[in-house]
Amino acid sequence: MAAGRIFIGVGGWTFEPWRGTYYPEKLTQKRELEHMGSTMTGVEVNGTFYGSQKPASFRKWHDEVPDDFMFTLKGTRYATNKKVLAEAGESVNRFTSSGIVELKDKLGPINWQLASTKKFDPTDFGAFLKLLPATQDNRALRHAVEARHESFANADAVALARENGVALITGADAQYSVIADPTADFVYLRLQGTSEDNEKGYSEKALDTWADRIVTYAKGGVPDDLQTFGPAPEQTPRDVFAFVISGHKEKNPAAAMALIEKVQKLAG
Repeated sequence: MAAGRIFIGVGGWTFEPWRGTYYPEKLTQKRELEHMGSTMTGVEVNGTFYGSQKPASFRKWHDEVPDDFMFTLKGTRYATNKKVLAEAGESVNRFTSSGIVELKDKLGPINWQLASTKKFDPTDFGAFLKLLPATQDNRALRHAVEARHESFANADAVALARENGVALITGADAQYSVIADPTADFVYLRLQGTSEDNEKGYSEKALDTWADRIVTYAKGGVPDDLQTFGPAPEQTPRDVFAFVISGHKEKNPAAAMALIEKVQKLAG
């Protein structure tokens, strides 16, 4: 069966404890993204949540990684932290027009991470989804929402996201509800359960389980061991973006690289 593309990585590339562990001892800091591009297939950029980047920065990032590497970007907090999401249009447009398209074909989905206290309001949430532009400067954009409050774990939220072609991010191994329903032509996973006790952040069993889930999603299925809330979607290949985030951050690169190896073996 055909499958979508799979991109696996971590959050960001600048983290001092990775130097001498994940990054080689004498690697200069300016070459860290280049190194990540040689060992992983994607990265989630958290810095864009806090402030805008210059178009030149996006161009530089694009040029430092291979053609099959993807960047996902955190959308600006000035949009997602609004009390009324429907009023975020100006902030959304300012972010999407800030030069992100300089990443060209290496631009992955935008993660619009809602505050963990933000409760589901179908009218407001639906209005926010309609604010997310389908294109910027003739380049297609993909959007995902990380809705962390338990009130989003329902069929209405799934239906609204699916109607607008926006992915609901599956945030796993954390204190938040897991919403495993595919609602777009891609799936976005944030794995947050690495621990200091495991050499690779996760146990081999847990890594095998996640690798199987990732391949299942890529082939158009839905893992039968994760909770869903809406009707089953059409079975069609989907791109999968999976990032090992939070948890014991020092171990996240090891977990991501182990996942890449296991997924490659499963996918053949």
